[in-house]
Amino acid sequence: MNAKRSISLMNATDDAQVKARFAMPELRLPASRRRVLILGTDKLARELGHLLVSERSFRYELVGFLDRHADHANERLLHPGLIGSFDQLSEAVEQRRVNTIVVCLDDRRGGLPLQTLLDFKAMGIEVFDGHQLYEQESGRLSIDLLKPSSLIFSTGFQRRKLTMSVKRCMDVIVALLGLVALVPVMAIVSLLIKLDSRGPVFYRQTRVGRQGDPYEIWKFRSMRLDAESEGARWAIAGDPRVTRLGRWLRKWRIDEIPQLMNVLKGEMALVGPRPERPIFVQELRTAIPYYDLRYTVRPGLTGWAQTRFRYAGSGEDSHIKFQYDLYYLKNLSLLLDIRILFQTIKVVSLGEGAR
Repeated sequence: MNAKRSISLMNATDDAQVKARFAMPELRLPASRRRVLILGTDKLARELGHLLVSERSFRYELVGFLDRHADHANERLLHPGLIGSFDQLSEAVEQRRVNTIVVCLDDRRGGLPLQTLLDFKAMGIEVFDGHQLYEQESGRLSIDLLKPSSLIFSTGFQRRKLTMSVKRCMDVIVALLGLVALVPVMAIVSLLIKLDSRGPVFYRQTRVGRQGDPYEIWKFRSMRLDAESEGARWAIAGDPRVTRLGRWLRKWRIDEIPQLMNVLKGEMALVGPRPERPIFVQELRTAIPYYDLRYTVRPGLTGWAQTRFRYAGSGEDSHIKFQYDLYYLKNLSLLLDIRILFQTIKVVSLGEGAR
């Protein structure tokens, strides 16, 4: 009887091993979003919090803010997402199942729970600098609170000779092929411009290029001859200075085609920050931090800012667009250039952002 029992147990064990060996793998649901706790309530903290909530990030879910002194009722009224102070960091992480902590403080001297943050980091909880996560999620840099040291010691802004050489070769090849392929289109557009309004077919204007050197940009004329009789000004939505044909040319970016000649001459690249006029540059460089960094590369026929933001019609718009330009300058690569070119095709095909 014992022998029979032993045989039975052996068979049961063998069956279990066989089933375990050939069992289907357990299905697992995709990992949930990272639960984010922000340390600080300053401007960067608020901007990052708004970004995570408004954009409904697929990767991150905001659980709240902690501040140095969060016991005052007035502070809680000003910051509805405030859930406590730095002293309650451990409790907040445990109770709210936090797995990502973001430090967003204008002044980090004193009060920051460094040892607690280090302990959490060692336990596998992500600890981010606020600027780092803001850049990652928005595709731009929050320049108003960005310290020069953050840029100086960052891992970006690399200009490898091979990358820049290949980038220039791509510019020349695409510009040549583009000009040859678009000769019939350019001929038709030239004829239509002459029939639509008085004035030359092409429009030349001084822009600021790499290293701050001025150059003449070429475009198909899309405005009346007297468009700037009252001086230079920003283009606006529904600009009355634009001709009937010009609206169509701008909508589909056809007026930009002649700039392929600027690309061939080396004054521009296919991808880079869009060039500005000298009169606007003087105004913008005094109002926007780090603005002159955009002149470390050739201006572009298209750019990261053009695919991510609307047409810049004011100094405020230019301020936001430069944040995207700075992201491009920091992360410049051939892969990013290719991504921008494909996104540009999408933007142009939809006729977005033109004025």
